[in-house]
Amino acid sequence: MNWTLEVVAVPVSDLDRAKTFYADKLGFKVDHDTRMGGDNGFIQLTPPGSGCSIVLSKGMTAMTPGTLKGVQLVVKDLPKARAELIERGMEVGEIQVFGKEGPRPMQEGDDLNNVGFVFFEDPDGNGWAIQQITARD
Repeated sequence: MNWTLEVVAVPVSDLDRAKTFYADKLGFKVDHDTRMGGDNGFIQLTPPGSGCSIVLSKGMTAMTPGTLKGVQLVVKDLPKARAELIERGMEVGEIQVFGKEGPRPMQEGDDLNNVGFVFFEDPDGNGWAIQQITARD
């Protein structure tokens, strides 16, 4: 039996602000926008090329905005992805390489496959990572 992860809930305080961030700055496709009266509702977005979507939610989950941490996006070219996000006006950290001694800044010639990461937060403080995976064993 296949088990697929299809949706990750992301708690936000302002649906419109979050939609702008994820659609315009990150480039996620808006699948649907469902408002349920007042400020409550949910918006489903999907990262380009992903089989898993996110659902921005307000008033639909017990999670507090800003408490989601550790969700990872995966790209084949981390420096290129980071440059694209900076071009779109996002604040993202420097590329970090994780090894036996812990994280360190990327250096010229580093192989980033599986160990290269960039971190950022959405406007509510939900924490994300972008990992480079160029080949899987």
